Amino acid sequence: MAGVTDVGRRRDHNEDTIVTDAGLGLAVLADGMGGYKGGEVASALAANVLVEEVRRKLRWQEVAAVDEQTGYTRASLLIRDAISRANDSIYRTAHEQPHCQGMGTTLVSLLFYDNRLSVGHVGDSRLYRVRGGEIEQLTVDHSLIQELVDRGFYTPEQARRHVQKNLVTRAVGVDPTVTADLQEEPVLPGDIYLACSDGLSDLVEDGDIHLTLTQYGANLSEAAQRLVELANARGGTDNVSVILIRALRPFPAHHRSPWRMKVLHWFT
Repeated sequence: MAGVTDVGRRRDHNEDTIVTDAGLGLAVLADGMGGYKGGEVASALAANVLVEEVRRKLRWQEVAAVDEQTGYTRASLLIRDAISRANDSIYRTAHEQPHCQGMGTTLVSLLFYDNRLSVGHVGDSRLYRVRGGEIEQLTVDHSLIQELVDRGFYTPEQARRHVQKNLVTRAVGVDPTVTADLQEEPVLPGDIYLACSDGLSDLVEDGDIHLTLTQYGANLSEAAQRLVELANARGGTDNVSVILIRALRPFPAHHRSPWRMKVLHWFT
């Protein structure tokens, strides 16, 4: 795992927060918004609450079990519930502290286990996967422009140039409750996963992201830094954050070693 967050060229402070924990197989990226520095409060609260919840409640021997009622694994439900708690914390803080009124954050969270990945997603921060020489966006933006694309009013190419492309329709902490999109994906050795804020995806097209990962992917730290530099070279209009994760080897649940050591071994 490797992560970089940068203030960009136009902002005076960074409202993004990134957290990675290879021992847990966990990565979180949040892009905050609202109020005087309220965005950075919201993103930090979201990331910290989510990481604390996963650390406190994660039970590796149960994480791959499927909940009969929802059809999701317990790992996905843990992410869902942690995002709900983060929403409660941000919403409460926003109403208790006037300078934080109206704050919220996007969020994308990844939890790896048993050759699988659970993703919790809210807002327009994104998750991509590079597999077999192809790049694919795994998440769908919760934004007004994405809804208009889905309804056929704009093509994806037109949407990239739209002046209101950053109006999100869902965020953590803005309303009393939030619904996170949950996804479960199989993980293959060689996969590279990219979580990013819109500070990258707004300025750097998918093809250029893929080209950068192809050129520098052998060193994830360098690749992450190159992506941030590319966004800044194209204007740096927003904070830009990147998390890169590469799967080196299989990590099946029946492996004899303890889960925490097993997942840590997989990322190192």
